[in-house]
Amino acid sequence: MGIVIVGGGHAAGQAAASLRQEGYAGRIVVLGEEPHPPYQRPPLSKQYLAGEYGLDKVHLRPPRFYESKDIEVRCGVRVEGVDAKARTVICADGESIAYEKLLLATGARARTLAIAGSDLAGIHTLRTIADVDAIRERFKSGRRVAIVGGGYIGLEVAAVAVQHGLHATVLELEERILKRVATEWTSAFYTRCHTESGVDIRCGAEVREFQGEGDQLRAVVCDNGERVEADLAIVGVGIEPNVALARDAGLRCDDGIVVDEYTRTSDPNVHAVGDCANHPNPLLERRLRLESVPNAMEQSRVAAANLAGQRKPYAAVPWFWSDQYDMKLQMAGFPLEDDDCVMRGDAQARQFARFYFRSGKLAAAEAVNSAREFMAARQLIGKTVADFERLADPATDLKAVLAESA
Repeated sequence: MGIVIVGGGHAAGQAAASLRQEGYAGRIVVLGEEPHPPYQRPPLSKQYLAGEYGLDKVHLRPPRFYESKDIEVRCGVRVEGVDAKARTVICADGESIAYEKLLLATGARARTLAIAGSDLAGIHTLRTIADVDAIRERFKSGRRVAIVGGGYIGLEVAAVAVQHGLHATVLELEERILKRVATEWTSAFYTRCHTESGVDIRCGAEVREFQGEGDQLRAVVCDNGERVEADLAIVGVGIEPNVALARDAGLRCDDGIVVDEYTRTSDPNVHAVGDCANHPNPLLERRLRLESVPNAMEQSRVAAANLAGQRKPYAAVPWFWSDQYDMKLQMAGFPLEDDDCVMRGDAQARQFARFYFRSGKLAAAEAVNSAREFMAARQLIGKTVADFERLADPATDLKAVLAESA
């Protein structure tokens, strides 16, 4: 019967490839709802939106890769149900596909705003290739784009927009951008960078209504009555895990599909990975659901190893990245505002790393255009660093610090 993988993103594509790398010789079937083979989402809000990448560069691997590995990738197939007892998945066209093991890599969907005018033409979310194709039709120089949400997606879109001659306004509900993912210092740094580039950032702005002329969007109205004229609106207010298949199949769900350290769900014949999976992290000593490509890729590798007969736990340091303008932001761990902080580099030059310590151990790091420092930080997280303030000195040998850490 083989292994059936449901999904069409990073997690699904990597799991299929890793199964072959692990020596699994059975049948592998990948079922993706979209009309594309597994693809990368990060370029969608950057290079693909900007027109710099074609579809071939968005695809995780070329179609010929799957053919060469005898991996059956079926696009445009919607899975409507899982019969865990019979070990079958039921497709929308009525076909049932049997499995020995099932891997759910169902990902997540973009949240929408259920407010007046939300059905007007010109309002979009950004999660799929189809989403960006629709946005690009209106993404023209001189037009006004209102971006609802000041997280990674919203700010990446804002950067692309002003670089292509659009007038961009970011409307963020919280008192600062990036509040959910970055420290106050880093939020302030990115606010300055975007403002200097021409982005209008308005925080504490709760969107109340979309207004239009006919069926076309013309403005976004906030709860304070402020009206932002717009030809296009992009809603980036987070994502929701796709758990319906798992829930309806009787699997345990709680902010995602609940899995153990081996990526197994409450049914040992079903695994789950990526944005949809709620997993235990021994380094953080708690459960969490991560919305990141590194998590999707590494968790899929671990799942593949376990599906191929190994017993390998998933215990990775959470990390993330975001490309905005000429800056690559890389973050590892979860910093707290009261952590001890050491900064190495120069914010004015847009090249620095900030190390966050808790009880003498490195807890997290935020780095901009500082790949070497970031890589060292990932290895140091959870370790005690003696005299950590010397990290502020660029002359300090990071390899020596790694060797000394405990």
